[in-house]
Amino acid sequence: MSFSIGIVGLPNVGKSTLFKALTKKQVDASNYPFCTIDPNVGVVAVPDERIEKLAKMSKSEKTIYTTVEFVDIAGLVKNAHQGEGLGNKFLSHIREVDAIIHLLREFSDANVIHVDGKVNPASDRETINLELIFADLQTLEKRLVKNQKDLHANLKEAKELEPTLQKLKTGLEAGKLAKEIITNEKEKLLIRDLNLLTIKPMIDVFNIDENKISDQRSAQSYLQISAKIEAELADLSPIEAKDYLKQLGLNESGLDKIIKEAYRILDLVSFLTTGPKESRAWTVAKGTKAPQAAGVIHTDFEKNFVKAEVINWQDLLNCGSEVAAKEKGLIRIEGKDYVMKDGDVVVFKVGV
Repeated sequence: MSFSIGIVGLPNVGKSTLFKALTKKQVDASNYPFCTIDPNVGVVAVPDERIEKLAKMSKSEKTIYTTVEFVDIAGLVKNAHQGEGLGNKFLSHIREVDAIIHLLREFSDANVIHVDGKVNPASDRETINLELIFADLQTLEKRLVKNQKDLHANLKEAKELEPTLQKLKTGLEAGKLAKEIITNEKEKLLIRDLNLLTIKPMIDVFNIDENKISDQRSAQSYLQISAKIEAELADLSPIEAKDYLKQLGLNESGLDKIIKEAYRILDLVSFLTTGPKESRAWTVAKGTKAPQAAGVIHTDFEKNFVKAEVINWQDLLNCGSEVAAKEKGLIRIEGKDYVMKDGDVVVFKVGV
């Protein structure tokens, strides 16, 4: 399972520079509003030292990481819903992503023009949120019209849905995000097919000056990155990048921070498999049980699941091999109700 993250923001906040750094894919990052007309998509391997260490232990021929897809969305401006800038061309692309990064400009550079003429991250966030809310209202209005017809037809589903639609309309018109309005799981299911933008998990990422970057998380709970530093890291080898981060007094890159936060807000975990042929990371939703996790590897594995042999990755590494881990009794036998944990190394046993 891979997942996708859309990068949104006003023009000239560093979206294309960050995207280029994250994916090492060449995109037009000119100092010009709306240079990103069509979305750029790049698939990035999720950094995972656990897989690297397991591959070394198992002498694996291949090391396969789970992936994240980054989608660089064309720059938003105030009143995009009324056709300003590129209008709502971004919508069809952003509706498909699992989470949204709000990239907000805090860096100072007189040569890079801010579309509003001033650097104000709080104002930028408000502009982006409002455009997403307006887009959701347009989607909602269409559904309300349809639901009224269904109500006149006396459809049971329409009666059940109407209070949630009205609650959503009131909240969106008051400037609230859908995820702040709809918190009940049953209501979320009722409106799931609307594919609302403001119900998606969101990560606020401040693009700050490179001399102000640190590993400290802000009190306001947003991530801080420097797109310039990320661009420099992208041109270095893994060893050189690690040394450069150390020189800057950083423990991890902006990419690492973003991916960790994405896993957190999307409630994802990774389980691992290892052997001579390959060592691999597999991503599943938190709470996934062993048979369904096996099904991620192959659909027949879920259907024919018998049991799972499970050990924590660090315990396996400490033992040095699966044989040694079995001798020490550290490999557990788990059944159909076992809930996968992050860092589990698993061998699934299936019937025919």
